Amino acid sequence: MNNKLVRFGVSLEGELLRRFDAFIGAEGYDNRSQAIAGLIRKEFVSDSFAHGGPVAGAVTLVYDHHKREVVNKLMDIQHDHGGIIISSQHVHLDHDNCLEIVAVKGPGAKVKALADALKSVKGVKHATLSVTCSGK
Repeated sequence: MNNKLVRFGVSLEGELLRRFDAFIGAEGYDNRSQAIAGLIRKEFVSDSFAHGGPVAGAVTLVYDHHKREVVNKLMDIQHDHGGIIISSQHVHLDHDNCLEIVAVKGPGAKVKALADALKSVKGVKHATLSVTCSGK
């Protein structure tokens, strides 16, 4: 792979550039080049996920642990998707609520199917899926 830096020019409308510079500052990038590279990488991850390509990520769930059927159903779903689950972590948020973090790696379609199955369990209060590149 050629990691040599290549310079190229970009022309933008003044207002768009002003907003981009504000974005750069808010996101903590050091310069426009870093911000553009970050946005390009983000699009590649989104594209890979949308087309079923390899991604890594985390499914986070909040649920009431007193509802045993929720816990059992979540565990059954995770066992059914063991091929893409790297690990999971269970955190007690308070007396009633638990946070489950499920780390995943695999085809975007399978990751999405797992996240959808988990979030649709009756008793799950909130769920999110965050994806990134699989390292490739």
